Amino acid sequence: MKGIEMPLAAKIFEIRVDTSLEEIADKLRDYRVVDERSGEGMDFELMTEVKDLDLKDDMLEGTFSKDKIILINQRGRKVPILKTTEARIIFRKLEDLILLTVVQEKHFANAVASILSHHLYLSYKALTEARISPEVMREFHERNPEATKVIYFDNLDFPAIDKLALYGESLKDSGLYEEYLSHGNIWYIVFTVTGTNKVMGLTRNCVVTSFTKMPESEFIEYIHQIVHPLILESKKRRERP
Repeated sequence: MKGIEMPLAAKIFEIRVDTSLEEIADKLRDYRVVDERSGEGMDFELMTEVKDLDLKDDMLEGTFSKDKIILINQRGRKVPILKTTEARIIFRKLEDLILLTVVQEKHFANAVASILSHHLYLSYKALTEARISPEVMREFHERNPEATKVIYFDNLDFPAIDKLALYGESLKDSGLYEEYLSHGNIWYIVFTVTGTNKVMGLTRNCVVTSFTKMPESEFIEYIHQIVHPLILESKKRRERP
């Protein structure tokens, strides 16, 4: 998976228990679960594991791998085969915060976080979605509005309308932007990374998407540089007396 240029997605989670990267590394080292299954007269060993762990300074990286059985059509016959899905996982300590980034689409990322939460802390509540506050999301856009390509608003007080979008020429209408903002919050932004032509998407619950092909390492670097500080600032504001 490393080094392949392809559209990428990730989701970020916050660890809600008192822990350290060293403790996480110890618990994940040699983690492997094997589930034996049978189907269509065939036996399978479904494996879930964490491999290639690497602990450096403020970061613990590895690969989460999970098997599942899928059915494929072979000349009109449904044949079960084993499919393995992998995700890069990065635990990063940021001041008093430890964040987990799972580089995969959001549904698989949620499953990874749930499995790791239970394995590490015997609780599905230990890892939760990281959050960016509406105020910090608004400030992110307003610092460089020219970079924003699309904005979605949620929590609207309009009857029967869940979300509204601004894009294209309508984004330049500051009056329309202020009107939408007075009735809801920014939920999702598509933006160009400053100083580049790379286009990314970001939601308040920290689903990150690359709309420009780039190496996985570059995608992760943008997450660390752009998204993690927004999460940290949101947490600091929540905890202010």
